[in-house]
Amino acid sequence: MDDGQLLAQVARGDGRAFRDLYERFADRVFRFALTLLRNRHLAEDVVQETMVAVWKGAGSFTGRSRVSTWIFGIARHQAYRALRDEAKGERIPEERGEEADPCRAVEREVRVQRAVAELPPEQREVVFLAFYEHLPYAEIARVQGVPEGTVKSRMFHAKKRLAEVLRS
Repeated sequence: MDDGQLLAQVARGDGRAFRDLYERFADRVFRFALTLLRNRHLAEDVVQETMVAVWKGAGSFTGRSRVSTWIFGIARHQAYRALRDEAKGERIPEERGEEADPCRAVEREVRVQRAVAELPPEQREVVFLAFYEHLPYAEIARVQGVPEGTVKSRMFHAKKRLAEVLRS
């Protein structure tokens, strides 16, 4: 069953369909929220808030975008609300990962993740949605509520910055 059919069933109050939708999107929303917030606990809260909003708002989905775009839009809103509520103007401390594995591929991935973590939030969000969620620029623009050209500009600057950091 595709995402749209599943969401339509959720809109009719089907709890099993909601569980299926939750299983399909919870991890993806968590990774997205973690990319934005860099705080595991807040990201977990964002998943819960997002999925509650999906349950309550499923009937309002108009189909003008993909279901995933709609859900990531909700998650983005919830993440920025969490930042405002939690941070109160202070930066949320970045969580520290485990030590890097000596394997080169793992080391490279760790370097990339650290470099992405240093990007400004708007660029970090674009990189995540494009490379990890495989959303096209038009869909990313809808999620972020900006013109597609802004998404392209953010990606250009993100790639430029990542190249600089990874070159060193």
